[in-house]
Amino acid sequence: MFADARGRITRFSSAPSDLAQAQRLPGRALLPGMINGHSHAFQRVLRGRTEHRSATERDSFWTWREGMYLAATRLSDDGLYHASRMAFLEMLLGGITTVGEFHYVHGAPFTGSEDRNRLSLLVIRAARDVGLRIALLRAAYVRAGWRKPPNPGQAGFLTPLVEDFIADTEALRAAVARSEDDERVWVGVAPHSLRAVPLDYVREVAAYARAQQMPLHMHVSEQPADVEACLAEYNLRPFQLLDQNGLLDSRFTAVHAIHVTRDEISPLARAGAVVCACPTTERNLGDGTVPADQLLNAGVRISLGSDSNVQINLLEDARSLEYHLRMVRLERLILADEIGHDSLAKRLFACATEAGAGSLQAPGGRLEVGRPADFFTVALDDPSIACADPEALLNQIVFSAERTALRDVAVGGNFVIRDGRHPLEGEILHEFTRVERKLWS
Repeated sequence: MFADARGRITRFSSAPSDLAQAQRLPGRALLPGMINGHSHAFQRVLRGRTEHRSATERDSFWTWREGMYLAATRLSDDGLYHASRMAFLEMLLGGITTVGEFHYVHGAPFTGSEDRNRLSLLVIRAARDVGLRIALLRAAYVRAGWRKPPNPGQAGFLTPLVEDFIADTEALRAAVARSEDDERVWVGVAPHSLRAVPLDYVREVAAYARAQQMPLHMHVSEQPADVEACLAEYNLRPFQLLDQNGLLDSRFTAVHAIHVTRDEISPLARAGAVVCACPTTERNLGDGTVPADQLLNAGVRISLGSDSNVQINLLEDARSLEYHLRMVRLERLILADEIGHDSLAKRLFACATEAGAGSLQAPGGRLEVGRPADFFTVALDDPSIACADPEALLNQIVFSAERTALRDVAVGGNFVIRDGRHPLEGEILHEFTRVERKLWS
């Protein structure tokens, strides 16, 4: 594989004359870099901090959310930057070369003079500094819910007026356009959810996204309470509401989409929309199981995300799409779409790569001429995949590879991880440790 000065693949060759000048990676398998379609980087500080009983009778997503609000309100600008770098470093170490950062921590409530892109730009800088591509999905957040009183923990998320949200997003796009990071940083929009954003506001954001040809992401049907709230306010289930208002299209990504009916899946498929599943977080929060079999069989693309970043391992998320269904259905090979030795592994790996690229409008996802040389390598002598022959290799990587097997990562043809190490790793760990101790002491 050969790339030009911009890091774009120009050709593939095994000719002796080409091999003589190529950089060799002996004993390694090379795969396209994975695409993390949904992350909240600041939540990296929560890891291990919510795994205890609260004073309530029943712990759930909603009790976890209070801990998340506490972290969001305590984090300084400096803390957000270092937490983001830590999360992004871990993504690179796991073979991820692009992230979709669903960013809703905008700072203090709007005062009329505050730069509401300050924190967005800090998160972007964190990705640039570690070498990760980032789609900053600027999130709109308006309310605690229909007929619900304001929640003080959400104060730093809110942009009450849609015209302010669009103006802020345009300012962020202009700032990104002035950078020299060609195809390294771009902007999308993300109405947080139908619970947090009224329908008229969502419509205007969607119209703006279409006019600017930007990706549009939204949490949809993560919890039964999301469905119940939508029914109460609009007398429709979430995907029925989105469909009837013309909000579903090929640039729309529904994050989670767990509590859906078969009738709701059909409009998703017709529109060419994407679902971003986050199996590790969904398992951790007790959200439920994504109906990946129904979605894929209907023709809906599924991408993958690390969401709360309680663990960052997209290969684990890929295999969990299948494993969660096996536990429910009491059978195996549920998502294999054809008879073949590695058909299931190919389908799951495509969720971690091609589907994510489509969801984020990212330039990567495949290794082919014209696309960037974004890739990771796997050590063939790692104990987790040792002795894998070519026929079984992808199966072993998808279903069995441990993080120790991932050795090198390149973004745009430039190595950012070599032999499992990032050049800034020690400093990033040191600063993140400082932030954690200050945050939780």
